[in-house]
Amino acid sequence: MNTYLILKWTHIISSVLLVGTGFGSAFYLYFIHRTRNTQAIAEVSRMVVKADFWFTTPAVVIQPLTGFAMILMAGYPMTQNWLLWTYSLYALAGVCWLPVVWLQLRMSNMATIALSSDTPLPARYWQYARYWEWLGYPAFISMLAVYGFMVFKPA
Repeated sequence: MNTYLILKWTHIISSVLLVGTGFGSAFYLYFIHRTRNTQAIAEVSRMVVKADFWFTTPAVVIQPLTGFAMILMAGYPMTQNWLLWTYSLYALAGVCWLPVVWLQLRMSNMATIALSSDTPLPARYWQYARYWEWLGYPAFISMLAVYGFMVFKPA
């Protein structure tokens, strides 16, 4: 079997998991917040944390490994403009994602505590939710641009 095609398939699948899980998690958490239903928020935030660790985290590692391997196998110079943009945008997404993971963990814990103590979510939860949302925009846009560079490889 062709090693390059296996790497490419793995790269594509991991990119789908990375962006798809990120978008799906953001979608559900964003809209469940609009309900202000603590029980629903606690459950969705718990599942978002799991999805990040089960799907997003492995994909974050697999993406650059398979990408660099394919770059080397295809003979692209590592300093081509489209690759430099890809590295930068991937790094920007990562810089946004790391605090998002921390925020999601804290938000999930706060929601669980609020649910078990039958109290409303604290103001800090909603502050974290705003930070979480605003960090998600540049991360998601960056990853969409990375997709574009992966597909079009502009000169």
